[in-house]
Amino acid sequence: MAKYQKWLTEEGLIKLEGWARDGLSDKQIAEDKIGVSERTFTDWKKKFSSISSVLKKGKEVVDRQVENALLKRALGYETTERTAKVVPRDKDLVSTERREFENRYKIDNPEAELQEVKDAAIKAIPTTERIVISEVDKEIPPDTIAALFWLKNRKPNEWRDKRETEITGKDGNDLLINIKL
Repeated sequence: MAKYQKWLTEEGLIKLEGWARDGLSDKQIAEDKIGVSERTFTDWKKKFSSISSVLKKGKEVVDRQVENALLKRALGYETTERTAKVVPRDKDLVSTERREFENRYKIDNPEAELQEVKDAAIKAIPTTERIVISEVDKEIPPDTIAALFWLKNRKPNEWRDKRETEITGKDGNDLLINIKL
């Protein structure tokens, strides 16, 4: 069986997509995960559209997540910050809830031994609880660096640092002037 056939199966394609989604480069996938050269892997992508399409799909997911996060940061957003504390629950309440759980468990599992019933109640009924102490609504201001990065990449002709301007000289020849801002 040729080595590439393993990667054309449903399981193989899922792994390839996952590695792409995890941010691995094609070279890392080829050499570190599959054990072939990058050139061989490139040939497989050209020969088998299923491989190239799952890699593209996997990369798109992460690219979109990063784009969304960058845009959110560039525009600013609101969030709620919660401060919580774990505290012990009332012992009598825990004891009562565990007895009730044990009774239900015995009805649902009549063949269960006493220790199994008690263990199930201990696992099911916690002795501590998380309580929220405070909630504060916060506004995260827009990040100018994220906004600038976004604009330079989305609108390079308007926002890149280097601009090119063509000026025609007296003799009619075009001059290209690079202006760095």
